[in-house]
Amino acid sequence: MIPVWSGRADNPGQEDAPMLIDTHCHLDAPEFDADREQVADHAVQAGVQSIVIPAVERANFAVVRDLAGKIAGGAYALGIHPLYVQRADDADLDALRVAIRESLGDPRFVAIGEIGLDFFVPEIATGEPRERQERFYAAQLAMAAEFRLPVLLHVRKSQDILLKHLRRHGPIGGIAHAFNGSAQQAQAFVEHGFALGMGGAMTYERALQIRRHAVDVGLEHLVLETDAPDIPPAWLHPPERRNRPGELARIAQVLAQLRGITPEQVAHATTANAMRVLPRLPAAILAGAD
Repeated sequence: MIPVWSGRADNPGQEDAPMLIDTHCHLDAPEFDADREQVADHAVQAGVQSIVIPAVERANFAVVRDLAGKIAGGAYALGIHPLYVQRADDADLDALRVAIRESLGDPRFVAIGEIGLDFFVPEIATGEPRERQERFYAAQLAMAAEFRLPVLLHVRKSQDILLKHLRRHGPIGGIAHAFNGSAQQAQAFVEHGFALGMGGAMTYERALQIRRHAVDVGLEHLVLETDAPDIPPAWLHPPERRNRPGELARIAQVLAQLRGITPEQVAHATTANAMRVLPRLPAAILAGAD
C-alpha cells in the first residue's frame, strides 16, 4: 500500500503543508492497468492527498470501491454516466440504489457520480436517447436527495437542463466537473451549492472561457481535478497523452498564475472547497489505506 503523503513537493518531510485533492480521476480505467500503483505513487509524491474515483456504470461499482481502499486517501462515487445510459436499464438503477445503501457505512464513499447529461455527442443529444439520459439523471438526483449525498456532474452542452432538474430536487450540491458554460450558468451552479472543477482544459491558452472562470469565479467555489486518463494538460505531448493524477500539481500552478496568487493558496482553498462540497471526504482521507 502507498503511505499517506504528509509533506510537500519541494520538502517531503515538512508537515502540515497544503495538500491537493483530485476530485475526479478514473484511476480504474484500462489505460492504467499496466502501472496503476506507480501512477498512484507518483500522485502521492506530487502532493496529491486524495483521489476521488467516480463510477460510470454498474459493472465498475465494485471496482472503484475496491480501488479506493487500496490507495492512500482513496475515495469513490457511485453512479451511471450519461454516455453509458444507452446500455443501462432500470435494473441498473435498482443496483445503484442497493450499492449506495450498502456503501453508506464506508468512509471512502463520498458522492453519487459520475452522473449528468451529455448533449455534445450528436447520437444521444436528441430524441429517445436524450430522453433516456434525462430519465436516468433525474432518477439519480432523486437518490442523491433521498440519501443526502452530493453529486459529481458531467456537464457537456447541457448546463440549463441540468439546472432545471436541480431546481426540482432542492439543495443537493457537489461538483460541476469540467465546467465550460457561461458566466451566468456558472453563477447558477454556485448558487445551487456546487464547486466548479478546474483541470487540464484550463492549461490551454485558447480555452478562453474556462480561463475566465478560473479568474472570475470566487476561489471558494473552485476545486481541482484531472479526469485522468482524459483531458490531458497542455504540457503532455504525443505519444504520452495519458493524463495522470500527479499532473494536478502543475494544474494548480496554472490556476495560481491565472489568479495571481501562490500555489499554496490554491492548494489550501481548493482542498477546503472539496471537503465542503463533499462532506464525507475528510473521513475518506483519514481512513487511509487498508
